[in-house]
Amino acid sequence: MEYIEIEGGIPLCKSVAIQGSKNVALPIFAATLLIQGTCVIHNCPRIIDLLYMIQLLRGLGCEVVWLNQDTVLVNASCVNGIEVSDVYAKKMRSSVTLMGALLARMGQAILPYPGGCVIGDRPIDLHLFALSKMGTICHEKDRRLFLEATRLKGAHISFCTKSVGATQNAVLASVLAEGVTVIEGASIEPEVVSLCRFLNAAGARISGVGEEKIIIHGVKQLHEVEYVIDADRIVAGTYLFAICATKGSAVLQKAPVHQMGTVIDTVKKMGVRIHTETDQILVDATNGLKPLQDIKTSEYPGFPTDLQSCLLTTLCLAAGESSITETIFEKRFRVVPELQKMGAKISIENHGRTALVCGIPHFVAADVTAKELRGGAALCIAALAADGVTRIYQRQYIERGYEDIARDLKCLGGMVRER
Repeated sequence: MEYIEIEGGIPLCKSVAIQGSKNVALPIFAATLLIQGTCVIHNCPRIIDLLYMIQLLRGLGCEVVWLNQDTVLVNASCVNGIEVSDVYAKKMRSSVTLMGALLARMGQAILPYPGGCVIGDRPIDLHLFALSKMGTICHEKDRRLFLEATRLKGAHISFCTKSVGATQNAVLASVLAEGVTVIEGASIEPEVVSLCRFLNAAGARISGVGEEKIIIHGVKQLHEVEYVIDADRIVAGTYLFAICATKGSAVLQKAPVHQMGTVIDTVKKMGVRIHTETDQILVDATNGLKPLQDIKTSEYPGFPTDLQSCLLTTLCLAAGESSITETIFEKRFRVVPELQKMGAKISIENHGRTALVCGIPHFVAADVTAKELRGGAALCIAALAADGVTRIYQRQYIERGYEDIARDLKCLGGMVRER
């Protein structure tokens, strides 16, 4: 069985460059379906989820070629399919964004319910609500969705709950629709902003980018575009917490500093010294960590749910009691039993929503198992701060979002091996 082996107890003291963003790249790759030509996309992360998305696009008739380590050419001139492959779609949540893109390009879409990590209920009712407002008819058969829209039309879409994926699907469906679409209650996450910027670069007419009200004037066609994917704020946050947990002093290069305000502020409250430049974060956690109370995850610009497990792990090493409440996904604490194997003192209260943490001097090495992507990354952080050698099994979960976490942690000075 494949695993990552980490020898802990070594403060991280070097530097690492942050990869391109998984959550930005995936919807942008879906958006290439709307462009009857060739797009060149730079800073693409070589992660499992993006490789799955590429296979889905190829299955729909796209030509997709890696030009070099992080640049991909997507030619969607000859799209001829409407059915999304079960093989890859069931493995990744972001396959759901193909609904809006396929409807806009082909007028039809057939796809299975999306997969991905089991971190809680992730319904797609808001996606279907938005698409139905624009004239889409949907029915389900054998756990597959059949969608059809003879002609998508602009509409007023008001979300009762913010949803990154639903906002992205509504945007993808709207850019080529007839008339004007108004999206209220839109997500303002950087991943939505980046998608809108990509589409505007290709000739879309989207205003209100980064705001809760987005207005989209439909255009007849989009044109070819060259685009650079943002650096991954979640990967940067992961390595930031790894430096903190090991009481290290290191540098994150090519980091999306402007997207990480709440995360950086949270780390500063832990007593960590941080200096930021345009795309660089200098971290000094050599003085140890202070506990934090009443941290809550929330939509951007709040503390991201995708970094909750990493913060939880780091707070296990703070001198005192801390608490974190998860407000987005109810199963984000699946990593807790694995951390407890390593000596963590964590109790879960508030119907599974709040973790109470009592600080310990260090983790104890153990064999642990990743249950999902971000929890797996959190176990790597715990291993770096553990006394002894830890093995993290089911590393394939981690590889869904981290291009090469072993390489990156070694760049920072960690003793990491892949088996």
